[in-house]
Amino acid sequence: MKEDRFPVGTPVCVKQIVDRRNGPVEAEIVGVIEGWEDKATGSWFAHGKHDRLWLKRLRLRKEDGEITLLVIDDSTHIAKIEAAGAGK
Repeated sequence: MKEDRFPVGTPVCVKQIVDRRNGPVEAEIVGVIEGWEDKATGSWFAHGKHDRLWLKRLRLRKEDGEITLLVIDDSTHIAKIEAAGAGK
């Protein structure tokens, strides 16, 4: 599980490919992990927990203070990065 490898407080770079009608777009988000959560979508899914489709979500705090919530799937790449000022 990615939550075990990337605990709260870990600075990370998250890369995702977003499929669009005009072709895929790569998005890169850098921030510090604030939390992980499993959250149901509004979609019905047979045999899912409470008959819902559940998605893994990652909450990040970006350097400017913005909080962003990302849906994590198998194609999401997460890498630890050095915290700003570390080693100084």
